Amino acid sequence: MTTTGPLPSCLTPAELEALDRRHLIRSMHRGDIADRVIIVRGKGCTVWDSEGNELLDAAGGGVWHSPIGHGREDLAEVAAKQMTELEFFTSLLEFSNDKAIMLAARLAELAPEGINRVAFSSGGSEAVETAIKSARLFHFRSGRPEKTWILSRQYAFHGATYGAGTATGFPPMQYGVGPNLSNFEHLSPATTYRGQFLYGGENATDFLVRELEQTIERIGADNIAAFIGEPIMAGGGVLAPPEGYWPRVREVLSKNGILLIADEVVTAFGRTGAWFESDRLGMKPDMITAAKGIAGGYAPLGATLMTDEIADVVIGESGFFHGYTFQGHPVACALGLATLEIIEKEGLILKADLIADWLKAGLAPVKDVPLVGDLRVEGSLACLELIADPQTTQPVEWQVCEKAAFEIRKQHGVIARPYGHNLVLAPPLVISQEETARATAAVVDVVSRLSADGTLAPRQ
Repeated sequence: MTTTGPLPSCLTPAELEALDRRHLIRSMHRGDIADRVIIVRGKGCTVWDSEGNELLDAAGGGVWHSPIGHGREDLAEVAAKQMTELEFFTSLLEFSNDKAIMLAARLAELAPEGINRVAFSSGGSEAVETAIKSARLFHFRSGRPEKTWILSRQYAFHGATYGAGTATGFPPMQYGVGPNLSNFEHLSPATTYRGQFLYGGENATDFLVRELEQTIERIGADNIAAFIGEPIMAGGGVLAPPEGYWPRVREVLSKNGILLIADEVVTAFGRTGAWFESDRLGMKPDMITAAKGIAGGYAPLGATLMTDEIADVVIGESGFFHGYTFQGHPVACALGLATLEIIEKEGLILKADLIADWLKAGLAPVKDVPLVGDLRVEGSLACLELIADPQTTQPVEWQVCEKAAFEIRKQHGVIARPYGHNLVLAPPLVISQEETARATAAVVDVVSRLSADGTLAPRQ
């Protein structure tokens, strides 16, 4: 489609799709995806596409997001009020704004003990970039310029920018765009299968800690700046660590002068039943990255939280020559303050545990489905690991998982998220028991009829 003037205020679904195909590069864009779903409206846990189809959002805006639901008028009023007062002014050098200051103070109040300083950004990838640069600069200004290595884990997702994308433990993120950022090492994840950790019968924490110690010895503690890890690995398949894992990792890192960055872009602000999951798991991080739930999805917003010790060194006399145009955006920060207030007032932190019970009950029938190797639920996060062969536990091809998500949406009007060979749910924290039952029933129906080659059997 060619346009020669302003676009009309109301386009048909066909016109929107044509413009999408012609102009828009979407996140994780792949040329083989023929389907287009153009979301135009949302309310609560429901969204509508351009053709008027009603869809239940069981994936948190599709990306572990939207904790307080869509289309809230109270958030629209907050945004409108802030825009009439101050829509934007830079946070560069001596400037800041009242909402950024207030939100930083509120985050420090909620964060684990010792985490008092906040650098804002526009999202999770930028928050991780800030953490990586801060870790390296902290050591440099502390007289340890050789400490540049960053440890992360396979199957971890830390973002898609250059540094964050190198920390990400999915090879397609780095394929064809190298040379990638140097001095990164990926360790084994806390992989679990049917409640057992997959390390040849060995105690998982012992195995993982020993691997960490051997890696530090090989690279050299004097060369390593930081370890970045999700408290619970979301993109890796909702993988919770074995008992004692994070406290022992923290002990090893502290002994070797290595910082710990908790990537809570997914888990923070109630997603797993706590303001910060790192606090509950005993990580005692030096820095925390956060984003998705911080402003409820109503504005792009990320944050890197850190200790006074790190902030004081990173800023120092010469300053931290780093930042983003929309860092501390007053409208985004006003929405962040309102979102945190809603999460607290509506009891959504505790709601995650209730949603976990609903998810476990609703998805229980899939445990007997041969295609389902494992079912994992952590708070409002759920993952079905799909396997091609129950004997070898070989995972299905990613196309099978995408087929499952497609059919769940087309046949039941429910949005689930395919992630490699994992099918995940991460509904808004405001979801009802009835809506959860509808979502889980849709997943059970489709997955029960799906074969390892992607064929879908008719209902009997």
